[in-house]
Amino acid sequence: MFSEYRDQIIQLKTEDAHFAQIFDEHDALDAKIKRMESHVEPATHIEIEQLKKEKLHLKDAVYAVLRKAMKV
Repeated sequence: MFSEYRDQIIQLKTEDAHFAQIFDEHDALDAKIKRMESHVEPATHIEIEQLKKEKLHLKDAVYAVLRKAMKV
């Protein structure tokens, strides 16, 4: 996610606990969704869609922090 911001992500994950938390939550949700979609972990279509919405919200939050950090 956001490979063009790799260096900034590494820096923010060490300096900003909130950023690290939302970034890690996004990655954990991504992995969970992949397990559900591949039927490794049971889930309904509705559950998967809800998790995808949560993941998108977290991605937006990550991007907002990145954009703010780039302006500083």
